Amino acid sequence: MVTQWQQRKAVGDVHEQRVAAALTAQGWTVERCGQGTYPPAIQQALARTTSALRWFPDLIAARAGEVVTIDAKDCMPSSTSRRYAVSDETIHAGLQFIAANRPTPLYYVFGDLRVLTPVEVLHYTGHAERRHNGAYRLVSTRQAHSFDTVFGRRLPMRAAS
Repeated sequence: MVTQWQQRKAVGDVHEQRVAAALTAQGWTVERCGQGTYPPAIQQALARTTSALRWFPDLIAARAGEVVTIDAKDCMPSSTSRRYAVSDETIHAGLQFIAANRPTPLYYVFGDLRVLTPVEVLHYTGHAERRHNGAYRLVSTRQAHSFDTVFGRRLPMRAAS
């Protein structure tokens, strides 16, 4: 029997591969990281915790000496609301990650390949009323940046000296 978590993970894995391919096409070297790289028993155990490890970024990428991390978020935006939904737990873990790994940025890349940071999601939703059990922050898709704006175009190849 396939669980809801396994279904979400399968969708997430496809989106991670799509984001990794888009980054690679821009000239980034990309590697998976976070809970998606762990054996199933560890993944399932993390899914039942509130540890920040549960929300560790999915990808790490480097290009021309720059390092970035990416949390790939699929199944968003809502086709009717034009908003992305990001859980409070994800935001809090993202802020912890940024603080602990400064100056490495963390980006959320959504299903439409638009991009926001945890700080931006918090900023754009700071006025919203939130509940404390399973709360999600809803941010307008208009606030997001284009993939190319954040990750740039492929760098030109340098001629060998």
